[in-house]
Amino acid sequence: MKIHTAIAALSIVLAGSVFAQTTTQATMPRVDKREANQQKRIDQGVASGQLTQKEATRMENGQARVNQAEANAKADGTVTRKERKHLSNMQDKQSGKIKRNKHDKQVVKPAA
Repeated sequence: MKIHTAIAALSIVLAGSVFAQTTTQATMPRVDKREANQQKRIDQGVASGQLTQKEATRMENGQARVNQAEANAKADGTVTRKERKHLSNMQDKQSGKIKRNKHDKQVVKPAA
């Protein structure tokens, strides 16, 4: 009987640690989805001529910095609230830069 109790307690502890790990990483799919959306906006801007190649390169480099910050946040296995806030702020800034560059007066004429 004591063995069954010990096994049950151990399984609860292990399940709790797995749950803690998944909830810590649970906010990262939102970051990944937002990064994918911003990448799609950059690609669409290039395709439509709203972004010049130089602007697109700058936007790509900005996205790479966000990706690196995300990797750094995940490196220790726990993404803190402060790290999530920092990533969100970085993405907000990138989103604004994409919007400004897509809606400026520079336009690339499509190839005929």
